[in-house]
Amino acid sequence: MEGDNEDCVIFQQLDLFSQGFPLMEEIRRQGKLCDVTLVVESQSFSAHRIVLAATIPYFHAMFTHDMVESKQRDITIQGISSSALESLINFAYSGRVIIENNNVQSLMVGASYLQLMKVRDACADFLKRRFHPNNVLGIRSFADRLGCVPLVESADKYIQQYFHDVSISEEYLSLSCTDLLDIVRRDELHVMSEEQVFEAVMRWVKKDPESRKKFLPQLLSKVRMPLLTPHFLADRVSVEDLIRSSHECRDLLDEARDYHLMPERRPLLQSFRTRPRCCNYIIGHIFAVGGLTKSDSEESAGDEHHDISDNPDYTEGSSEGEYDDDEDEEPPRKKVAGQRSGDSLSTVEVFDPITGRWHLAEAMSMLRSRVGVAVMRNRLYAFGGYNGTERLSTVEVFDPQNRSWSRVSPMHYKRSAVGAAALNDLLYVCGGYDGVTSLNTVECYSPDKDEWNIVASMMRHRSAGGVVAFDGGIFALGGHDGLSIFDSVERYDPHTGQWTNSVPMMTRRCRLGVATLNGKLYVCGGYDGSKFLQTVEMFDPSTNQWRYVASMNVMRSRVALVANMGKLWAIGGYDGVSNLSSVEVYDPSTDSWSFVASMCAHEGGVGVGVIPIC
Repeated sequence: MEGDNEDCVIFQQLDLFSQGFPLMEEIRRQGKLCDVTLVVESQSFSAHRIVLAATIPYFHAMFTHDMVESKQRDITIQGISSSALESLINFAYSGRVIIENNNVQSLMVGASYLQLMKVRDACADFLKRRFHPNNVLGIRSFADRLGCVPLVESADKYIQQYFHDVSISEEYLSLSCTDLLDIVRRDELHVMSEEQVFEAVMRWVKKDPESRKKFLPQLLSKVRMPLLTPHFLADRVSVEDLIRSSHECRDLLDEARDYHLMPERRPLLQSFRTRPRCCNYIIGHIFAVGGLTKSDSEESAGDEHHDISDNPDYTEGSSEGEYDDDEDEEPPRKKVAGQRSGDSLSTVEVFDPITGRWHLAEAMSMLRSRVGVAVMRNRLYAFGGYNGTERLSTVEVFDPQNRSWSRVSPMHYKRSAVGAAALNDLLYVCGGYDGVTSLNTVECYSPDKDEWNIVASMMRHRSAGGVVAFDGGIFALGGHDGLSIFDSVERYDPHTGQWTNSVPMMTRRCRLGVATLNGKLYVCGGYDGSKFLQTVEMFDPSTNQWRYVASMNVMRSRVALVANMGKLWAIGGYDGVSNLSSVEVYDPSTDSWSFVASMCAHEGGVGVGVIPIC
C-alpha cells in the first residue's frame, strides 16, 4: 500500500513491470500481437512497436515522429549485423545481453547505432579489461571510428603506459605514419629510456624500408635524441645507414651531440626534445616498505608532540640532555625517561588499485625504518634505513616477477632518513643521517653494473628531506641539518654534475612528502620546527613559482607521497598525537583530497614506491 485514508486506498504492485516484460518476451517468441518486422542481412525479426519505442531511443524517434517507417510493417535496418540486432531486440524485452569476445565489437556498433548508450559503455568496459599490447592499437582504432571518446582515451593511457610492449606487437608495425607520429610525440610515454622510442621508430621503418624511409626524418624529429646517452649516439645511432643517408637525420644527430659536447649552450637548445617524458597516468601497485611497529611506534609517538623543542637549534652532544638516537628525522630532541623507540620492520604491504585494498607482500630481508625507496625498470629498491640498532648502508631490490628480494652492492655511506630517486638509467640517494650527523653526500647507482659512484655533494646537509626526479634533474627539498629546518630547494644536473639553487618552498619542511604529477612538483605535510603540517604546495616550472593547493584532511609528518592513476597519494605519517595508517588522495582536477583504504600493517613513516601493472 502506498497511501491510505478514510476515503481511498492506493495500491501499487511493485513487481508488475518485472513480471510484465518477461511475459511480453514470451508473447513475441510465439509470434503473437507483433506489429513490426525488422529486416537486416536477409533475416527478419518480429517485435512490438510499443516495446521497441519504450526501450530503444532509435525506435522511439522513428515510431513517435511522422517518419515513413512509423507506418511500415517491414523496416529494413542498415549498418548493423543481424546477430547484434537480434541480441539488442532481446535486450529491449529482458534488459539483459551477453557480451563475449566474438560479439563485443558488432554489439558495440549496434548499440551505438540504436543509441543504447549503457550497452555501448558496457561493451567499452569489456574491451578495457582486455587491453593487451597485442590488441590495444586495434581497439583504439575501432573506438575512434565509432566515436567512443572514453574508450579512445583509455586506450591512449594504456599505450602510453606500456609503449615498449606495444611497440613490439604486429599491430604496431601496421600503423600509418600519421598514427605513429601521434604516439611518439607524446610527453606521457612511459619508457625506461629514450632508447626505447628510437628503437621503436627504427623497427617500424625497417618493416618496409623502401616505402617508409622517407618518413624517418619526420619521425626522428619526435624522438628526444639529446636524452640518448653519448655511447648510444656513437655506437647505435650514428652507424645506422638510414640515418647516415639522410641530411635531416644527420642534423638531428648533430643537435644531440652538441647537447652533450657543449653543455654551456644547452639554454640555446631547449625544446621538447630536451625535456624528459613523464607518464602522468601510470596504474600501478603501491608498495609501502619498512617503517615502525604499531605498538612501539604508538608508544614513542605519544611523547613526540610534547618533547620536540619549539627551537630546533639543538646540536648533538649538547649539555641539555641525552637525545633519542632513533629520532633522526627532525632536529635532535631530548629523550624522555621511560620512552621506547619503535621497532623497525621488514614488513611490506601493497595497495591493489583493482580491489582498492592493501594486503601483505613479501617482506624485506632486513629490518628498515627511515628507508629510502625508488623504482626503476619495474623493480623496487630499498636503500639504507635504521634497523633499531644502527644506520644501514645495505640495499635490496624487489622483483615482482619472481616475488622476491635480493641484495645488491651496498652504498658507500650509512644512511637513514634518506631520499632516493630514479633518473634515466641511474638511481640517486641524497643526504640522510649516519648516526652522527646529517649528510650532504650523494651517491649514484647503476643497476647494469651493480656499482655505486660518488657524485657532487649537495650545497646543504639534508636529513629527512624530499628527493625526486623532475625536469631532467634531481631535486632535493627541505629537510634539516641538525640545527635548522629548510625551505630551500636545490637541483642536480646530471649533464654538468653540479647542484644549483632552485626556487625555495613557501614553508620550511622536514619529513615532507614529495612527488611529481602532470609536469608539476608537489610537496605535502612535514614539520616546520613548531608544528606538524597539512599544507600542500605545487611548483609550476612554466611560471617558476610555488603556490598552495588544497591542504590534506589531516596533519602528516613522516608522510610518503606518490603519483598513481593520475592522482597523488599521501600515505601514513604522524599527526602530532599518533602515527597514521590512513591514506588520502589528491585529485588535481577538483583540487581536493579524499580518504581511501588505510594500510593494514603499517603506521608512521614508510618508504613508498609504485610498480606499474604489467
